[in-house]
Parts: sequence; structure tokens; C-alpha cells
Amino acid sequence: MSGFVEGLREVYFEDDGVIPNSGLPVLMYREVLKDRLGDVEAVFNGNGWLNSWVNGVFGYHHYHSNSHEVLGVVSGEVTVQLGGEQGQAFTLVAGDVVVLPAGTGHKRLEASEDFRIVGAYPGGMSYNTRTGETGEYEQALGEIPQVPLPDTDPVFGVDGPLVRLWRGEN
Repeated sequence: MSGFVEGLREVYFEDDGVIPNSGLPVLMYREVLKDRLGDVEAVFNGNGWLNSWVNGVFGYHHYHSNSHEVLGVVSGEVTVQLGGEQGQAFTLVAGDVVVLPAGTGHKRLEASEDFRIVGAYPGGMSYNTRTGETGEYEQALGEIPQVPLPDTDPVFGVDGPLVRLWRGEN
């Protein structure tokens, strides 16, 4: 299925007892918007991923237990660690998009001075920020399964790979 879109990669992370992560895969679209860097936010918004912002990525492990999130690099590059302390580091460059299912840990390890990223949420959902503080984990385990699956892929809309992959369709 990952061949559905050239440059698409699916990555899974285990629950580490602090960061829950998700049974859904993180989706990484390499260079998918490299020719539309000025339109990344509009692409996400046009596909129903709203409540968007342009900024950076926190330099500490965090996750959202009540919403999925899409991140699209619009300038520079960043190395992020996904999945918590036991996770994996990835370098993202302008044009890359990563979709994080609710519960997926993420942290900026390093970034170029010109790094900027757009974030958005399906249907414009409000999001919380969990950091692994005492008491958050159990609450998050109850919240994550309640997060609805998105109706659209943030890059490719209703026919995009996210819709099929996250629903287990071929």
C-alpha cells in the first residue's frame, strides 16, 4: 500500500509506557509539496485539515491525545524524534509532510535557522499538548481511541492514502 503515492512511508511506534503512540501508522510524504511551498497551509485547509498555524516544533517530547496532526515543512529542515525516547529520528526538508495519529510523540532535535512548519488538524479539531507528566498517560489511553478517523487525507483529499490506510482498506 505504501506504493500508493511515490515517497510515502508508513512508520509504526510502540507504546513505551510514557508516550502512548498509536496502532495507526505515521505517514511520511517525502517532497510531496516541494513545488507548492507557499500553498502548504492552503492545501491542508482545502482538504479539511484546519485550525492551522505556522511556527516550529517543540524541543521536548509531546503528543496530542485528542486529535491527529499534520505537519508540512515550508522552509529549511528539521530533525525530529518520533515515538518518544525509544522512537526514531527523521530529517524533514521543505516539501515533506508527516501525519501523526493521536498519541504519537514528537520532538525537535535540531533545525536550520530558516525552518518553518505548518500544522493542522482534521476538521479543525482543538488539540491538547501532553508531555508525559504523571497522570497524563492513563487519561490519554482513554482519549486516543475516541479520536475519530479523518474523512480526508491532508494532501490528497477524500481519495488519499491516509483514508485507505487508516481504515485498513486496500
